[in-house]
Amino acid sequence: MTSTVIADRTAMHELGERISQVLRPGDLVVLSGPLGAGKTTLTQGIGRGLHVRGAITSPTFVIARVHPSTIGGPALVHVDAYRLGSSLEVDDLDLDAALSDSVTVVEWGTDKVEGLSEDRLVVHLERELGALTLNSGAEGDEPRAVTISVVGPRWANVDLTQVIGGADGVGGAGS
Repeated sequence: MTSTVIADRTAMHELGERISQVLRPGDLVVLSGPLGAGKTTLTQGIGRGLHVRGAITSPTFVIARVHPSTIGGPALVHVDAYRLGSSLEVDDLDLDAALSDSVTVVEWGTDKVEGLSEDRLVVHLERELGALTLNSGAEGDEPRAVTISVVGPRWANVDLTQVIGGADGVGGAGS
Protein backbone atom coordinates (compact mmCIF):
# COMPACT_ATOMS: atom_id res chain seq x y z
CA MET A 1 0.00 0.00 0.00
CA THR A 2 1.27 3.44 -0.95
CA SER A 3 -0.11 6.76 0.31
CA THR A 4 0.36 10.46 -0.23
CA VAL A 5 -1.44 13.76 0.05
CA ILE A 6 -2.34 15.50 -3.20
CA ALA A 7 -2.44 19.29 -2.95
CA ASP A 8 -5.07 20.25 -5.52
CA ARG A 9 -6.97 19.42 -8.72
CA THR A 10 -3.89 19.93 -10.92
CA ALA A 11 -1.82 17.55 -8.82
CA MET A 12 -4.69 15.00 -8.93
CA HIS A 13 -4.71 15.19 -12.75
CA GLU A 14 -0.93 14.68 -12.74
CA LEU A 15 -1.26 11.67 -10.45
CA GLY A 16 -3.82 10.20 -12.86
CA GLU A 17 -1.42 10.70 -15.75
CA ARG A 18 1.35 8.91 -13.85
CA ILE A 19 -1.01 6.05 -13.00
CA SER A 20 -1.91 5.75 -16.70
CA GLN A 21 1.76 5.04 -17.47
CA VAL A 22 1.60 1.72 -15.59
CA LEU A 23 -1.81 0.69 -16.95
CA ARG A 24 -2.30 -1.69 -19.84
CA PRO A 25 -5.25 -3.26 -21.64
CA GLY A 26 -7.20 -5.48 -19.27
CA ASP A 27 -6.45 -3.47 -16.15
CA LEU A 28 -9.21 -2.73 -13.66
CA VAL A 29 -8.95 0.34 -11.44
CA VAL A 30 -11.41 0.63 -8.55
CA LEU A 31 -11.87 4.09 -7.05
CA SER A 32 -13.47 4.70 -3.68
CA GLY A 33 -14.04 7.66 -1.40
CA PRO A 34 -16.82 10.02 -0.42
CA LEU A 35 -18.63 12.43 -2.72
CA GLY A 36 -16.27 15.16 -3.88
CA ALA A 37 -13.11 13.24 -3.01
CA GLY A 38 -11.67 13.50 -6.54
CA LYS A 39 -12.54 10.19 -8.22
CA THR A 40 -13.62 11.79 -11.50
CA THR A 41 -10.72 14.26 -11.37
CA LEU A 42 -8.28 11.36 -11.04
CA THR A 43 -10.01 9.59 -13.94
CA GLN A 44 -9.62 12.72 -16.07
CA GLY A 45 -5.86 12.51 -15.49
CA ILE A 46 -5.84 8.81 -16.37
CA GLY A 47 -7.76 9.61 -19.56
CA ARG A 48 -5.34 12.37 -20.47
CA GLY A 49 -2.41 10.01 -19.95
CA LEU A 50 -4.08 7.34 -22.10
CA HIS A 51 -4.80 9.95 -24.81
CA VAL A 52 -8.49 9.18 -25.04
CA ARG A 53 -11.17 11.12 -26.87
CA GLY A 54 -14.04 12.98 -25.24
CA ALA A 55 -14.57 14.96 -22.09
CA ILE A 56 -14.36 12.78 -19.02
CA THR A 57 -17.24 13.63 -16.74
CA SER A 58 -18.96 11.62 -14.05
CA PRO A 59 -21.05 8.90 -15.71
CA THR A 60 -23.50 8.84 -12.78
CA PHE A 61 -26.65 8.83 -14.90
CA VAL A 62 -25.41 6.87 -17.92
CA ILE A 63 -23.50 4.43 -15.66
CA ALA A 64 -20.68 3.82 -18.16
CA ARG A 65 -18.89 5.68 -20.95
CA VAL A 66 -16.27 4.43 -23.39
CA HIS A 67 -13.52 6.85 -24.42
CA PRO A 68 -11.58 5.52 -27.46
CA SER A 69 -7.85 6.10 -27.72
CA THR A 70 -6.63 8.76 -30.13
CA ILE A 71 -3.23 7.05 -30.49
CA GLY A 72 -4.12 3.38 -30.93
CA GLY A 73 -3.85 2.52 -27.25
CA PRO A 74 -6.48 1.00 -25.00
CA ALA A 75 -9.86 2.68 -24.65
CA LEU A 76 -10.93 3.96 -21.25
CA VAL A 77 -14.16 2.49 -19.92
CA HIS A 78 -15.33 4.85 -17.16
CA VAL A 79 -18.03 3.44 -14.89
CA ASP A 80 -19.93 4.95 -11.99
CA ALA A 81 -21.35 2.12 -9.88
CA TYR A 82 -22.90 4.45 -7.28
CA ARG A 83 -26.47 3.68 -8.33
CA LEU A 84 -25.84 -0.04 -8.78
CA GLY A 85 -27.02 -2.17 -5.91
CA SER A 86 -24.95 -5.29 -6.38
CA SER A 87 -22.43 -7.20 -8.42
CA LEU A 88 -25.38 -8.73 -10.31
CA GLU A 89 -26.25 -5.29 -11.68
CA VAL A 90 -22.60 -4.85 -12.68
CA ASP A 91 -22.84 -8.16 -14.56
CA ASP A 92 -25.77 -6.72 -16.53
CA LEU A 93 -23.43 -4.01 -17.88
CA ASP A 94 -21.34 -6.72 -19.59
CA LEU A 95 -18.11 -4.92 -18.66
CA ASP A 96 -16.09 -8.11 -18.92
CA ALA A 97 -16.69 -8.10 -22.70
CA ALA A 98 -14.50 -4.99 -23.09
CA LEU A 99 -12.21 -5.61 -20.13
CA SER A 100 -9.37 -7.35 -21.98
CA ASP A 101 -9.01 -4.57 -24.59
CA SER A 102 -9.55 -1.54 -22.36
CA VAL A 103 -8.54 0.08 -19.13
CA THR A 104 -11.64 0.03 -16.93
CA VAL A 105 -11.98 2.59 -14.14
CA VAL A 106 -14.91 2.10 -11.78
CA GLU A 107 -15.97 4.77 -9.31
CA TRP A 108 -17.84 3.42 -6.29
CA GLY A 109 -16.89 -0.12 -7.33
CA THR A 110 -15.89 -1.55 -3.95
CA ASP A 111 -17.79 -4.79 -3.22
CA LYS A 112 -19.36 -4.67 -6.69
CA VAL A 113 -16.67 -5.26 -9.34
CA GLU A 114 -14.15 -7.57 -7.70
CA GLY A 115 -15.57 -10.48 -9.73
CA LEU A 116 -14.48 -8.81 -12.99
CA SER A 117 -10.80 -9.53 -12.43
CA GLU A 118 -8.52 -11.17 -9.91
CA ASP A 119 -6.11 -8.28 -10.54
CA ARG A 120 -6.94 -4.68 -9.74
CA LEU A 121 -5.51 -1.38 -8.67
CA VAL A 122 -7.52 0.03 -5.77
CA VAL A 123 -7.37 3.77 -5.12
CA HIS A 124 -9.02 5.32 -2.09
CA LEU A 125 -9.39 9.10 -2.00
CA GLU A 126 -10.30 11.09 1.07
CA ARG A 127 -10.75 14.79 1.62
CA GLU A 128 -8.12 16.04 4.03
CA LEU A 129 -9.50 17.80 7.07
CA GLY A 130 -7.69 19.74 9.73
CA ALA A 131 -4.38 21.52 9.33
CA LEU A 132 -3.99 21.07 5.58
CA THR A 133 -5.93 23.73 3.74
CA LEU A 134 -5.27 25.72 0.63
CA ASN A 135 -6.33 29.30 0.28
CA SER A 136 -7.10 29.09 -3.42
CA GLY A 137 -10.82 29.37 -2.78
CA ALA A 138 -11.59 27.02 -5.67
CA GLU A 139 -13.95 24.21 -4.82
CA GLY A 140 -12.17 20.88 -5.04
CA ASP A 141 -8.75 22.44 -4.59
CA GLU A 142 -8.21 21.36 -1.03
CA PRO A 143 -5.77 18.52 -0.30
CA ARG A 144 -6.77 14.89 -0.74
CA ALA A 145 -5.28 11.82 0.89
CA VAL A 146 -4.70 9.09 -1.69
CA THR A 147 -3.98 5.46 -0.85
CA ILE A 148 -3.18 2.98 -3.60
CA SER A 149 -3.19 -0.75 -3.02
CA VAL A 150 -2.96 -3.67 -5.41
CA VAL A 151 -4.67 -7.04 -5.70
CA GLY A 152 -3.47 -9.97 -7.78
CA PRO A 153 -0.37 -11.20 -9.55
CA ARG A 154 -0.54 -8.60 -12.36
CA TRP A 155 0.68 -5.98 -9.90
CA ALA A 156 3.29 -8.10 -8.09
CA ASN A 157 6.28 -6.45 -9.78
CA VAL A 158 4.90 -2.96 -10.39
CA ASP A 159 6.64 -0.28 -8.34
CA LEU A 160 3.97 2.25 -7.44
CA THR A 161 6.34 4.38 -5.37
CA GLN A 162 7.50 6.00 -8.60
CA VAL A 163 3.91 6.73 -9.55
CA ILE A 164 2.87 8.26 -6.27
CA GLY A 165 6.33 9.56 -5.40
CA GLY A 166 6.20 12.07 -8.24
CA ALA A 167 3.16 13.73 -6.71
CA ASP A 168 3.50 17.46 -6.20
CA GLY A 169 1.35 17.10 -3.15
CA VAL A 170 1.74 18.62 0.27
CA GLY A 171 2.94 15.42 1.84
CA GLY A 172 5.34 12.73 0.83
CA ALA A 173 4.83 9.17 -0.27
CA GLY A 174 4.84 6.34 2.17
CA SER A 175 4.07 2.68 2.34
